[in-house]
Amino acid sequence: MLIASRNERIYLSPPHMSGNEMKYIQDAFQSNWIAPSGSNVESFEREVADYIGVKDAVAVTSGTAAIHLALSLLGVQKGDYVFCSSLTFVASANPVVYLGAEPVFIDSEPDTWNMSPLALAAALREAAIKGKLPKAVVIVNLYGQSAKMDELIPLCEQYDIPVVEDSAESLGSFFKGKASGTFGKFGVYSFNGNKIITTSGGGMIVSDDQKLLEKARFLASQAKDPAPHYQHSQLGYNYRLSNILAGIGRAQLQVLESRVAARRGIFGKYYQTLGYLPGIKFMPELKNSVSNRWLTTFTTNETQSGINAQTILHSLASENIEARPVWKPLHLQPLFDGVKFYPHEEGVDVSKWLFKNGICLPSGTNMTDEEQVRIIECVQNHFKVRVSTI
Repeated sequence: MLIASRNERIYLSPPHMSGNEMKYIQDAFQSNWIAPSGSNVESFEREVADYIGVKDAVAVTSGTAAIHLALSLLGVQKGDYVFCSSLTFVASANPVVYLGAEPVFIDSEPDTWNMSPLALAAALREAAIKGKLPKAVVIVNLYGQSAKMDELIPLCEQYDIPVVEDSAESLGSFFKGKASGTFGKFGVYSFNGNKIITTSGGGMIVSDDQKLLEKARFLASQAKDPAPHYQHSQLGYNYRLSNILAGIGRAQLQVLESRVAARRGIFGKYYQTLGYLPGIKFMPELKNSVSNRWLTTFTTNETQSGINAQTILHSLASENIEARPVWKPLHLQPLFDGVKFYPHEEGVDVSKWLFKNGICLPSGTNMTDEEQVRIIECVQNHFKVRVSTI
């Protein structure tokens, strides 16, 4: 078998162009609509909304901007609380702080690695008793895997708390036949360069509430009042996606399903060749769900495997392979020192354990079979048991 050069860098999740992007970029240039407006923006919004089955979508500069807008539309302000998944990238919580509110972090649970219904229920009960219910709950769908929406959404509805579904990593995923990002009041996607489809940098906020999304467009365009001169009555943001980048997104969206199939195939090969090693456990897929498997992730139990995650990560790095630990939980970040955290169960911090023991493997859809074999063999070298990579 031909093995890729050991000197070639294998990246975690690089961009993968479809080959059709230049058509839409050229359209933008020919029409001279290269600013944050134009037919590509309007079409991209409509095409995403149609794909996931919502009434409207607003294309913006990043997933972070989309969360910021969503929380702004929900009236989050100084003195408010917002509950947020702890095991996630910092962008899920930073907009809470932008608005002067205080995040409260909710632990993960083992079945999905996402927000724990037990922890959320405890947090909401305590907040209700204290008269300090959150203004919103940000639920993250980690690495493409849906959270337990059939348990989390009813909890929030019980207290009349709106949900912002952070689906930055899970476009193309489904839970019980419903698209990721369509369960809350707002859904949010990221089109960063490492996501399953990309606009190089960009994001989107989606909802069935068209009136609020029209306000999102207004706020994202510097909140310019309808006047012949530049007049502003509200604070706005420069958040609209450019027509050129939206064109990239349109071409990328056309290959989304094939990208999901490819990532799931990559996961399947990792699972087949590494899943039977002692102490190795891959991120589960929730029953009645379809994960886009944006990143293939697993944990290693050192007691069972005799090897810890840091040793495996070091070996991969020494072979010029980019792998990473699972997200460091936000309640352990210096930025959020002292912020309230609710564990899955008393004395059981699931997200901390996942961070300590979890690994994200390269999962790019332009990765070759030979490159994946190289990754697999690097991990297998730490174990006496070996499953064929052929």
